[in-house]
Amino acid sequence: MTLLRHLVSILLLPFVMVVLVPRWILTASAQTDSRWSAGSPLEAGGRVLGGLLFIAGLALFTWCVVLFARVGRGTLAPWDPTQRLVAVGPYRHVRNPMSTGVATMLAGEALFHGSRHLAAWLGLFALFNHLYFLIAEEPGLTRRFGASYQEYRAAVPRWLPRLRPWRGGE
Repeated sequence: MTLLRHLVSILLLPFVMVVLVPRWILTASAQTDSRWSAGSPLEAGGRVLGGLLFIAGLALFTWCVVLFARVGRGTLAPWDPTQRLVAVGPYRHVRNPMSTGVATMLAGEALFHGSRHLAAWLGLFALFNHLYFLIAEEPGLTRRFGASYQEYRAAVPRWLPRLRPWRGGE
């Protein structure tokens, strides 16, 4: 049952953002999007760098989903949230590494395809997530986890990591 909960939340949220929307964008903009020139060094470099970014983002995203299941006892979906505050692994460095993983996958796709429309989608995704975290996610975590989230929030940046990771009250 837990695996099914995770699969549903992944299919409804990140899969739509990283697979379905980009596919629709690429199909709809095939004639107007600037792509890499076939056979050019930029195409080869963009595809290699894009593929590596996508794999790195997928690895980060997967790590976060596993932590949500094992440590947080919940899923990434707002309707089935974690029961415990997750502040280990990449969450010691930034508060939203799962969204960073998805954004990294989108950046990889934009580079791989040489698509400015996918780059624009990445920008919209980042803006939407930032606003969502400010308006809904962070107030909800404050209500659910109280002082422990407040301490974590004060010590760990939202998006860009600090050089020294948070050690949880040391």
